[in-house]
Amino acid sequence: MVFAGIPTQELRHSKAAQQLIEEGRQEGEAQGEARGRALGEATVTLRQLNRRCGPLSDATTAEIQALPLEQLEALAEALLDFSGPADLAAWLEEHKG
Repeated sequence: MVFAGIPTQELRHSKAAQQLIEEGRQEGEAQGEARGRALGEATVTLRQLNRRCGPLSDATTAEIQALPLEQLEALAEALLDFSGPADLAAWLEEHKG
């Protein structure tokens, strides 16, 4: 394959292409790390909520899993003051996007 008259193989080995590839790799790693952290935070938070509020519905679980990391962290702190499922429902309602 040829791009702008230069064979793709040669483009791939150019300094500019290598820099773009490295930037893409770093962005991908950062995104993967953020997703992994959010997944871990959601897992722990859900486990704690199940102990504090009882079994959660599939809809509530999905809603919590969809929260951005900042909100998951806030929920993890707030749940320490929850006394039951009504507190969770109120928190989720208050923090809807």
